[in-house]
Amino acid sequence: MTPLATAEAAAPCAPLTAQDYKSDYKPIWCPGCGDYTVLSSVTKALAMLQLRPENVAVVSGIGCSSRIPAYTACYGFHGVHGRSLAAATGLKVARPDLTVLVASGDGDGYSIGGNHFLHACRRNVDLTYVVMDNHVYGMTKGQPSPTTEPDWDSKLAPGGTGLRSFHPLVIALASGANFVARAFSGDPNGTADILAQAIRHPGFSFVEILSPCVTFRPEQRGWKERVHAAPVEATDDPARAARRIMTDDGFNLGVLYAGDRPAYPPPARAASATVADLETEFAP
Repeated sequence: MTPLATAEAAAPCAPLTAQDYKSDYKPIWCPGCGDYTVLSSVTKALAMLQLRPENVAVVSGIGCSSRIPAYTACYGFHGVHGRSLAAATGLKVARPDLTVLVASGDGDGYSIGGNHFLHACRRNVDLTYVVMDNHVYGMTKGQPSPTTEPDWDSKLAPGGTGLRSFHPLVIALASGANFVARAFSGDPNGTADILAQAIRHPGFSFVEILSPCVTFRPEQRGWKERVHAAPVEATDDPARAARRIMTDDGFNLGVLYAGDRPAYPPPARAASATVADLETEFAP
């Protein structure tokens, strides 16, 4: 190695910036979509943590939100509808050295992927689940989603569905998620900070991001006036967190619960028997 090459190898690497995590693909969402700033928040969070792009994997399912892996310079996997958590869980267990993020929406994550959501919380694998919630199916032209208000009137559901809205934060806490938070796409820096906390926190971290769909839900432009910081700091007491989440108005922002449950898989234990010992049990 030449002296110049040796000097270059010894020189400290420049800090990574949010731009280092962005791919060359231009994002394609409707003008005004909150997912643009969610993407920005994700790259800012990764830069805050100085994670190498090649050490991060972003997994998604189907929907507007699920385009995100293609817009990052990290490893990415665009899966099938509702199955992003299954793919991400397998990846993280097989490659625990990777930082795994999952990008989803309220349709992909809470409807067809709802069962995977419950059990991912229960398993508590160390990954971060980011759900962009706009209370509507945006990619398929405005059908009500699980989080749509029961009286929201639309051409596809005249008079509303009459169905009670799904409450993802309650479900996440009850199912065993180790970190539960809510953010707002209109606050990219605050969202980046919450995402960084979620990534650092061991176990299954769930972050709901209110991300307006101004194409099919133009009234959501008013969310900026409705969101507000959670009145108290995060708690590690599930009972206190449950009371807070069950009584909030759906617009509290911040970390609502940060638990200390050990992440899956548990530390490997020394084998108590050898292969030879096991073979003797089956010897004739």
